[in-house]
Amino acid sequence: MISAGQLKQFDFFSEFTDAELEKLATIAEEQAYPAGAQMYKKGDPAAYLFLVTKGKIILVLDSYVGPHKPPLQVTLDIITKGESMGWSAAVDPFIYTLGALCIDESAFIAIDAPKLRELMEEDCPMGFKVMKSIGKVLASRLNHTRIILVGERGLSHLSEY
Repeated sequence: MISAGQLKQFDFFSEFTDAELEKLATIAEEQAYPAGAQMYKKGDPAAYLFLVTKGKIILVLDSYVGPHKPPLQVTLDIITKGESMGWSAAVDPFIYTLGALCIDESAFIAIDAPKLRELMEEDCPMGFKVMKSIGKVLASRLNHTRIILVGERGLSHLSEY
């Protein structure tokens, strides 16, 4: 069973009250995956919002380069202890937008997505806090993606000279 104290350790929940954390703890469970496990793929239904308690996970995008070639996996972010992933659990259409692969043996607090959305509907101030936290995660992912794109474009221009 997950406690409110465990959730309080994550920056994602920095603005939440103890009562809100207690509610969220009731819909959370512990999960673990071995190194090399694919937790989910892009397009899978978003079943959980994950909080990493151990390990390292890469978020990947498959890039298709032709009909007779396997897709290239592009790493868009690396998620480690203390971070969250699976924001799609609270954002319509509730489908994961990237794949998640465990590099190391990893452990999580997994918050049930349908129950989270129910709580967000019932307790709108708490729901607003969830969406604010998700906004911060999205801004961070966008920043990482920009850095990757700038790096790749910069390298391609350098090789032309």
